[in-house]
Amino acid sequence: MNETDLAHLKRTVALAKEALEAGDEPFGSVLVDAEGNICMEDRNRVAGGDHTRHPEFEIARWAANNMTPEQRAGATVYTSGEHCPMCAAAHAWVGLGRIMYVSSSAQLTSWLSELKMTKSPVNPLPIEAVAPNVAVYGPVPALVEQVHALHRQFHQAD
Repeated sequence: MNETDLAHLKRTVALAKEALEAGDEPFGSVLVDAEGNICMEDRNRVAGGDHTRHPEFEIARWAANNMTPEQRAGATVYTSGEHCPMCAAAHAWVGLGRIMYVSSSAQLTSWLSELKMTKSPVNPLPIEAVAPNVAVYGPVPALVEQVHALHRQFHQAD
């Protein structure tokens, strides 16, 4: 991981904060091409009831429609939280490159348990269990507490 990676990961945390401020679950993601250009970014949009509106899923759809297979393979998805199984599968199916995330699914599961939240209807599998051929890097300890704080804020408001 280098300073550019860290800058993109910080942007995902800012997008997660933006989601929280909009009343949504705090997740954010950024798609960067092989040349380092930001192609697309998004935040969670599940508050309306459609729980497939994860930013990683939206990025996969966007990439499938706007990038060649070669461009997708060279791209990196940066995200505030490790992909859920749905998003990991979408990432693999469209042939995106590496994933870098701030906090892991295991960390999120632990945080939600501490807050006595209802378990997810989907098992929190690590990306590698769903998409074994995708290069994955995370968690990033320098930013984890920021993401943890956003989740505490979101769930304590319930």
